[in-house]
Amino acid sequence: MSKILIIEDEAAIRRVLSKILSEESTSYVVSEAEDGLSGLELASKISYDLILCDIKMPKMDGVEVLEKIKKIKPEIPVIMISGHGDLDTAVQTMRLGAFDYISKPPDLNRLLTTVRNALDRNKLASENIRLKKKIRRGYEMVGKSDAIIAIKEMIEKVAPTEARVLITGSNGTGKELVANWLHEKSIRSKVPMIEVNCAAIPSELIESELFGHVKGSFTGASKDRAGKFEAANGSTIFLDEVGDMSLPAQAKVLRALQENKISRVGSDKDIKVNVRVLAATNKNLTKEIEEGRFREDLYHRLAVILIKVPSLNERRADIPLLVDHFSNLIAKEQGSLEKKFSSKALELLENYDWSGNVRELRNVIERLLILGDNEISEANVKMFASK
Repeated sequence: MSKILIIEDEAAIRRVLSKILSEESTSYVVSEAEDGLSGLELASKISYDLILCDIKMPKMDGVEVLEKIKKIKPEIPVIMISGHGDLDTAVQTMRLGAFDYISKPPDLNRLLTTVRNALDRNKLASENIRLKKKIRRGYEMVGKSDAIIAIKEMIEKVAPTEARVLITGSNGTGKELVANWLHEKSIRSKVPMIEVNCAAIPSELIESELFGHVKGSFTGASKDRAGKFEAANGSTIFLDEVGDMSLPAQAKVLRALQENKISRVGSDKDIKVNVRVLAATNKNLTKEIEEGRFREDLYHRLAVILIKVPSLNERRADIPLLVDHFSNLIAKEQGSLEKKFSSKALELLENYDWSGNVRELRNVIERLLILGDNEISEANVKMFASK
């Protein structure tokens, strides 16, 4: 259901608008206010999906109503209703954040189209907010060990800056989680972070993936294509498993970091980019440099800030918290009831050899929730967590 508020002092126009909207869709729930002040009171109490507001009204005019609504509930689209003499003011309201304006008497098709567009945009904005909250919950950093507290403190200091960060650690420790937190807490967080798994892309395609290509530059290049660096312009790019990148691709990444510009494969045209680079690897890059597989100059460009993510075996004190976190998360995802873990089961999990780190722990918790008893016992852990 879409809740719509009409703020209009002329009763006849108010009735017409209400009738048109109610007949257009049974999902429209229409409320009315006869002046700006009462309309603002309703808008402050009720979560409307759309507001139609007249400009010339007693007690409080539409411009002031719009300004106040945008302060208390900026996400609500507001369509202004203007008389013929109010067009200049209507244009002013657009600058103040109105979605659109409609002249009196309202044209039926224009009115309904504008209403649908405003509601669609509001639904999209609400969905984006919901997804972002879901992403943030999914990327919650759980733990109170000294190592995790140190990483959280580092993120708080580094995230608001433009510094490049190299995140190291074994597979499954949560390097991607650290990268997402760095981006979410940065000034670039309004734009999605672009992620590239360098290990998953064949070496002959990595340059095209990162920097794009022009038509005909190689077999299969049937049209021009932008790369990940262009997609991340104004945002953050996360180069996961950067240690697996080929040397030619490393050279082009180095140039992008040095000069803030890239060129597509098969083109000599430079494209300026404004990208913050985060990188992660499970390899010892110092050793890779010694053996000629990684450029030392690129390493120093990437490793302005170093964050080492500890293995789960190095932070066993966090295991009970992680068990509780994953139990809640998986129960919600699966739509099943949460199960409790006995003290013996938790003790066994704390002493387990977690070679697969946090990723392995999550898989084990999911297995136990599906296959274990109502209270996860020591026997369940021995049966379902064994390798």
